[in-house]
Parts: sequence; structure tokens; C-alpha cells
Amino acid sequence: MANGATKWEYKVVYVDFRGRISAEGSEYIRQSGEHRTYYVRRYLDILGKDGWEVAGIVPLRFENSYFILKRPAVEAA
Repeated sequence: MANGATKWEYKVVYVDFRGRISAEGSEYIRQSGEHRTYYVRRYLDILGKDGWEVAGIVPLRFENSYFILKRPAVEAA
């Protein structure tokens, strides 16, 4: 790796558009009456405030996907 190249950290998020998001042992559940895509966007907005951005999406069957997110890694001092 070239000197000064950006180092990344990654997060894999399981998204079930029917009402559940799971990431690293925590779950995020769609509120009653909340539109399917709105609750996913709301979750991504929360992650975006922490510097995460979607790097890729792996569609699965039955309205499920894995979202791969990345952000610059914080280097230890």
C-alpha cells in the first residue's frame, strides 16, 4: 500500500425491507405505519452522521440485502 493511502474500516448491514435492519449485533425495527424505504433511509442517515457511506449493496432474495459501508479508519496514536 502506498504511503499516505486512505485506510478504511467497513460495516456490513443486513437489511430486510419488510421491517428489520441488523448490524453487528444490534437491530433497528421499522415503526408501525412507517414506509419501507423511509426507515432504511432514516437508518442510513444516522450512519452517515458518523461518517459511514454505502460502498456496495448485495441483493438477496425476498426483499433482503447486505449493505456494505465504509469510512476512513481512525489511526491509533
